[in-house]
Amino acid sequence: MDKPIERREFLAGAAATVAVAACAPSVSGGGGSTKPQALGRGIADVFTGMPTTDGAGVSLTRVIGQPRLRNLDPFLMLDRFHSDDPNAYIAGFPDHPHRGFETVTIMLDGRMRHRDHKGNSGLILGGGSQWMTAGRGIVHSEMPEQEGGLMSGFQLWINLPAREKMRAPEYQDLQPDALTDLSFGRGINARLIAGTVDNERGPVRDRVTHPLLMTLKLPANAHVEIPVDRDNRAFAFVYQGDVQIDGRSQSLRSNELGVFEDKGSTIALRGGEHGAALVLAAATPLREPIVQYGPFVMNTEEEIRQAYIDYRNGSLAKM
Repeated sequence: MDKPIERREFLAGAAATVAVAACAPSVSGGGGSTKPQALGRGIADVFTGMPTTDGAGVSLTRVIGQPRLRNLDPFLMLDRFHSDDPNAYIAGFPDHPHRGFETVTIMLDGRMRHRDHKGNSGLILGGGSQWMTAGRGIVHSEMPEQEGGLMSGFQLWINLPAREKMRAPEYQDLQPDALTDLSFGRGINARLIAGTVDNERGPVRDRVTHPLLMTLKLPANAHVEIPVDRDNRAFAFVYQGDVQIDGRSQSLRSNELGVFEDKGSTIALRGGEHGAALVLAAATPLREPIVQYGPFVMNTEEEIRQAYIDYRNGSLAKM
């Protein structure tokens, strides 16, 4: 399969070849209680992020959406950006389109300004998040609103089912105090963006893929169990330190993504020698064809061609 076209290549007028991504093999993630349960899910596979650039030259690490892991149904892309060098991020992501999926920005540090073709604008602050449903079409920009200092966070793309790909666009802008802090004790810092854990709900409204999305910071040897729906696909990406999969002789180091097995209803984690910081995500696989051309993700090549035509003639921004 050819390399998926990035936003910068698309905006530069790359040839309109279509990348067809088959649905990933079944591995499995959701929400619930933190009471001790049977042996949790193990790791089915491990992937290392690879350096790349996107937008107008932003340096980042691509974890999902790279040659070894094209997608992880329903997850389409996971990018990690982290730099205190403004030359690595200051050019940002100028106007570009999306259709057919959702984008989630997780800001750890820094300030990112979002604007779209309808005049909507929002500031994503460190500790906050934004959940954008592109649906039938959005043309927007994401630009740093700082001239120096640390810019750190993630962008996650989540697919939409065929019946929702042409729905109306929607934003959920989440300031830092809107995220749900979970009380696990033992020095654990856990912030819930989407889903339910121990009857605590994240601020994101219910989505069709029933996602669980959270950030975790675990001190050394601190243990936590996160429940996940049996039908969900789950992954953890460690961006600092290392984490052990409790009860198993498995671990993940910094810059590694672990795809969890599809068996089990809990994920049991323990901070390594120097602790760990990670993103944990789970959602229901759609098991539909994935046809992607840059910022468009549909079910057929004809739908991709139409999206490209709509963008070129300006009708995508008018829908």
